[in-house]
Amino acid sequence: MITTIALIFRILLSAILGAIVGFEREIEEKPAGIRTHILVCMGATLFTISSFYLTPLSSGDATRIAAGIVTGIGFIGAGSIIATKGHVKGLTTAASLWVVSGIGMMVGLGSYILSSASAIIVFIVLRLGEIKKKILK
Repeated sequence: MITTIALIFRILLSAILGAIVGFEREIEEKPAGIRTHILVCMGATLFTISSFYLTPLSSGDATRIAAGIVTGIGFIGAGSIIATKGHVKGLTTAASLWVVSGIGMMVGLGSYILSSASAIIVFIVLRLGEIKKKILK
């Protein structure tokens, strides 16, 4: 059985990792910034944790909640994409929300190293993309 302290640690870690990615989006003044990324990451962590507590009670499948997270975040991401006159805006932010939900799920499963490494890699990828755009201007 996982202790309450360990579960709180998972929530705090997901908030920190979501903040790392969200901070980059905040720097670039994107609509989904630090708070949104923290909440998405924490939500995915909470749902993942809860799936393991609810499954034994309902004799259900824990992966169904993970599938729900992926689907739900797809709707949120789609809402951040704006297409006007052949120009698409918000696709990277949608992708960052999607990957942050995956990071949150991994934290919920207790995979701290993989989720932390992923958050750092996502931050670097996002920064490199913004640096490239500034160089090419």
